[in-house]
Amino acid sequence: MQEITQLLRAAQAGDRAAADQVVGRLYADLQRLARSRLRRSGNLTLLDTQALVHEAWLRLDGVPGADFPDRRHFLAYVARAMRSVVIDLVRARQTERRGGGAPALTLNTAVAELAPQDEEHVLRVHEALEELAQLEPRLAQVVEMRYFGGLLEQEIAQVLNVTERTVQRDWQKARLFLAMSLKT
Repeated sequence: MQEITQLLRAAQAGDRAAADQVVGRLYADLQRLARSRLRRSGNLTLLDTQALVHEAWLRLDGVPGADFPDRRHFLAYVARAMRSVVIDLVRARQTERRGGGAPALTLNTAVAELAPQDEEHVLRVHEALEELAQLEPRLAQVVEMRYFGGLLEQEIAQVLNVTERTVQRDWQKARLFLAMSLKT
């Protein structure tokens, strides 16, 4: 793990070979995140696991001054980039279809266990999550890492430097907020 941290620092300093090594060594973890994201998205995107990893990497590669102090922070940031890729693809399809006619679905309190939803639902969750981020940024991070990134409570706790119990409480509060936001 220490070696990954050193490679991340070298990549931030502009070492392209170090950046490629980070991706190479963490590729299995990146694919796990992508699989989790795509499983929750269902057939909303035409991307496969490999394409989502590569799209997220392209977005990360173009971010100046991104700070990844360790592997966990890097993976959390990748989860956010993957979310962004999926949301952008859904928005593009919505624009093409001009609303579509897909029925609106309500969110139950089991956000993480949801079956794949339609495009409108994904966008509504995204908008509710942005609202939550303005009110309680840590709660939004927990949802992002768990729902969109598929990270475990222990991994989230390590990234946020809090206890697992705090992550569980944050998850409960965030689910309640999202459920209330999506009812309207």
